[in-house]
Amino acid sequence: MGTRTEIPPGTLYMLILKTLALNGPMHGYGIAEQIQQVSDEVLQVEEGSLYPALQRMLVKGWVMAEWGQSDNNRRARFYKLTAAGRKQLAAEISEFEKVTRAITRVIQPA
Repeated sequence: MGTRTEIPPGTLYMLILKTLALNGPMHGYGIAEQIQQVSDEVLQVEEGSLYPALQRMLVKGWVMAEWGQSDNNRRARFYKLTAAGRKQLAAEISEFEKVTRAITRVIQPA
């Protein structure tokens, strides 16, 4: 099993948006679990980071939310990507790739 690592600063929105883009509406716990599973247990999204981020994303209009029933019959808030969220996801990925290329240039031997 891999080591769990902090989510890199500035990438939480991107990870949440991408997870919703790939999986459709999900509740917060499901989003966190999916990110952890897809990252081979390396990335772990803590509740204290996830739910405030989702709330900020609601305010920004990147996601919508509605109440529903989870798989275990509990009341849960399900989040869904909006058109603005899709646009933001593209911007987040573009910026991440730009930063990743810059870091790679710095750490690669000349």
